[in-house]
Amino acid sequence: MASRRTAAIARSLSTGLAGRRVFCNHQARNPWREAIRAISTSPAPNPGASDASAGGSGSRKRTFNVTKADAQPTISKHHKITFDDKRVSVPWEEGKTSTFQHIWLRDHCQCATCMHPQTKQRQLDTFSIPLNIRPSLVEPRDDGLYIEWWGDHQSQYTWEWLHRHSYAPRLEKYISVQRKLWGQEVANDLPTVKYDDVMASDAGVAEWTSKIETYGFCFVDGVPVTPEATEEVVQRIAHIRHTHYGGFWDFTADLKMKDMAYTNLALPAHTDTTYFTEPCGLQMFHLLEFEGTGGESLLVDGFRAARMLRDEKPESFRTLSTVRIPTHASGNEEVSIEPYTPFPVFNHHPVTGELVQVRWNNEDRATMDRWADLEDVEKFYQAIYDWNEVLKRSDGEFRQQLEPGKALIFDNWRVLHGRGAFTGHRRMCGAYIARDDFHSRLRLTNYGREEILMGL
Repeated sequence: MASRRTAAIARSLSTGLAGRRVFCNHQARNPWREAIRAISTSPAPNPGASDASAGGSGSRKRTFNVTKADAQPTISKHHKITFDDKRVSVPWEEGKTSTFQHIWLRDHCQCATCMHPQTKQRQLDTFSIPLNIRPSLVEPRDDGLYIEWWGDHQSQYTWEWLHRHSYAPRLEKYISVQRKLWGQEVANDLPTVKYDDVMASDAGVAEWTSKIETYGFCFVDGVPVTPEATEEVVQRIAHIRHTHYGGFWDFTADLKMKDMAYTNLALPAHTDTTYFTEPCGLQMFHLLEFEGTGGESLLVDGFRAARMLRDEKPESFRTLSTVRIPTHASGNEEVSIEPYTPFPVFNHHPVTGELVQVRWNNEDRATMDRWADLEDVEKFYQAIYDWNEVLKRSDGEFRQQLEPGKALIFDNWRVLHGRGAFTGHRRMCGAYIARDDFHSRLRLTNYGREEILMGL
C-alpha cells in the first residue's frame, strides 16, 4: 500500500552534462536508511487470480513489489554537479541526472523562513522572486545541496527530498495500491481486528486502516454493544462526517428519515451517497438489537465486479465509465441534494487511468433525459443490465448476518452493500467518514509523519 508519492522505482533516462559549467564533484555517499519497509502493490497476478489493477481503463497494469532501496538518493561518484543561468543538474549514482530550474528551487526552499515549521505552509512570497533568479553558489554537502542565491538567501535541500521530487526526469513512479479483490471465498478468512487493539494504540489503527484499504472492508470484534462505544471506535479513524441524516446514527425501520435504509425492505447491492459531489468514504454498521428474521447483510467487491465487466463486456464497461448518471436525495421535505454534475458509475484516476471509485445506486438515479444520440439510450440500458448481472452472481457475494459486538466498516468508494428484507425489531447504529480523512489516518499510522511530509 503506497501513499501518494511514496512508492518509487527509477525510470530509464539519462541526461547529458555537455555545455554546463562544472562546479564540483561530490564523492561521499549520502547516508540512507537501509532496509526501509517495502512499499508494495499486489504481486503480478497468477492465472485466474484477482488483481487490483484490473478495474482500470485502457491496458492492464502490471503491479509488483518495490522498496525505496531500489532507487537510493545518492549522488554520483563519477559525475559532477553543474549549473548554468537557468538550471542545476544533479547526477545520481543510479545513472540518471535530475534537472532543477532555479525559479523552482527558490520557490521550494525548505528553510523556516520560507516554510512555516509548524503549519508546513509556504511563507515565501513567490511573486517576489525574480523570474531570472540564479545562484551565486551551489555546493553539495553530505546532507544535501546547499545554494546561496543572489539577494542574500540560503537554501538547503536534502538528497532524499531532491530525488523524491525530481521532475526532469521523474525518478519516482506511481505504483498501484495494494488491494486484494475477493468474492464469496472471503468468508473463509475475514479481515478482522480486535476492538481492544484499535482502542489501545495507533498500531492497532494502522492494522485496521491497512485491512480496510486492502480488502475494502473489515470487522471489529469485541465492540461493547452500545452506541457510545461504537461512536468512540469509529472516531479512532477520524471525525464523523455529518450529512442530512445527522452525524452518528442510531436507527430502526421507522422511516424517521425518508430513505430505503429506514425500512425493512430488501436493498440490492449499492453504494451510499451517490447524490453527493464527494460520496462518503467509509461507512460503519453495528447491529445493536435484532429480534426477528431475515436482514442478512450483503457485500460485493465493486472493483472485482468492474474487472469482470471490463473483461466480459468491454463496451458496457466503457459506457459506464463515460455516461454521467444524475442522482438525488429528495425524500425528506427539507432537502433535495444533487451533485454539482452527474458522474459515471466507474470513475478513474485522471493520470494513471486506474479505477478509484464505483458509485452505483439505481434507487437514487434521477431522470436521464440528456442524450446526444438515440443509440446511447440502448447502450446505457444494456450496460446497466450487464452490470446488474455481474453484481448478482453468487460467487461474488459475501452474505452474513451482522451480530452485536462485531461492527462492520467498509470503503463506500469500492464495496457495494445491501441487505435482505426482514421482520421484527432491528436496531442499527453507525456513521460515515470522509475519504480524505480516512486516507490521512491510513498514511500517518502506516508510514509516519516524517515520511508523509517528505512527499509534500
